[in-house]
Amino acid sequence: MSGIVHVFVVSPDTRSERRLELHTTVAKLKANLELITGIPVDNQVISLLNSESDPHVIATLSDDSKQLGYYSLRDWQVLKVDDTNPAVSFTGQMTDVSQVEKFELTEQEYAARQDTVLAYKQRHQMGRFAPKGEEKVAQPEVPTDISVSARCEVESSEAGLSKRGTVRFIGPTKFGSGAWVGIEYDEPLGKNDGSVQGERYFTCRPKYGVFVRPDKVNVGDFPVEELDLDDEEM
Repeated sequence: MSGIVHVFVVSPDTRSERRLELHTTVAKLKANLELITGIPVDNQVISLLNSESDPHVIATLSDDSKQLGYYSLRDWQVLKVDDTNPAVSFTGQMTDVSQVEKFELTEQEYAARQDTVLAYKQRHQMGRFAPKGEEKVAQPEVPTDISVSARCEVESSEAGLSKRGTVRFIGPTKFGSGAWVGIEYDEPLGKNDGSVQGERYFTCRPKYGVFVRPDKVNVGDFPVEELDLDDEEM
C-alpha cells in the first residue's frame, strides 16, 4: 500500500511490528511510541537501522517537524527507541534481574515441597520413580480448540514481547515425545523454517517457524500488531 511501511520498533522493554504512514511527523510518532514503549516524548532518541543484527545507525529522527518519508523508511527496517533518562521512566528494569534478591532452597526444602516437578514425578511414578523396567511418560494432549490455520499467541518470558502467528502443524514429531504445535510467527522470532533435524512438518521462511507444547498456545483473534496513527483514533 502506497505511503505505508512495516517496521520493527524496539526499546529496552518492548519489541513489536508496526505499520507507519510516511506522512506522519516525527513528533506525532513519538507521542504514539510513548504509549508503546513507556518512554516520555522528551526522553526519546529514535535511530533508524537496517536490521537488529546491524548496529549501524542510518539516520537519527531528530527533527520533530519532519515527516517519516523524509528519512526514506523502507519495509522491515528497525526503529530503535533509546531512553535518555531511564531513571525517570524505569526502562530496562523489567528485564534487569541484578536488583532482585536471589531465592534459593536447600535440597531438603525442595524435596519437602508438593508443588515441584520432583513431587509431580513422584506422584505419577515418572522417570527414576517409575516401577522397575517401566518408564511412564506423560503424553500431552492437543486441546480441541487448536486447529491448523488458526491465529494464535505463544506465551513469552520476555516482557512486552508479543509472539503471534498462525498454526501450521499439530501432532507427534520425531524430535520429541507427545504432541507438538508448529507455529509460523508473524515476525522472525522462531528457530527454524518448519523442519527439524531433516524432517519437514510445514514450510515457512527461516527463523519464522517454531514448535511448542500445546499448553503454551492461546488460540483466538490475534491480528498482526499494527500502529495506526490516524488522528481520529488518538
